[in-house]
Amino acid sequence: MQIHFCPQCGSPLQTAEVAGQLRQRCSGPDCPYIHWDNPIPVVAAIVEVDGAVILARNHGWPEKMFGLITGFLEKGETPDAAVLREVQEELGLNAETAYFIGYYPFFEMNQLLLAFHVPARGEIQLGEELAGIKRVPVERLKPWTIGTGPAVRDWLASRRSTS
Repeated sequence: MQIHFCPQCGSPLQTAEVAGQLRQRCSGPDCPYIHWDNPIPVVAAIVEVDGAVILARNHGWPEKMFGLITGFLEKGETPDAAVLREVQEELGLNAETAYFIGYYPFFEMNQLLLAFHVPARGEIQLGEELAGIKRVPVERLKPWTIGTGPAVRDWLASRRSTS
């Protein structure tokens, strides 16, 4: 996120070396504000329903672009509670368990993805963020190279090693 003015005193921000990296810091003489621009935690769900993974398309995405259910971790929320909340909000499914797969840096979006496998049952009801879904049988699911794709790759590999 690019910001130009200090949120504490309103002075312009300037680029300066802080802790060995270039960062935005306040130009005000008495203001210590530094914009650290740390990664944002995001949860991602490989939602499995009846032997298929549910991929979703958000409004505004290209028509053929689908991905995992994702969402931001809220203040005071654990990652496993967050991923179950996102599955409920976006698909209308009340899943009970989230199995942690791993964490994945997504540098292009300045995010840290926390990926989970979420087995679920029931009828899907699209939340307001989604334009559509598609069901991909697990045996036909192929990982992609960026974002949540490495989590899909690792989840598929773990399934093969336990079979």
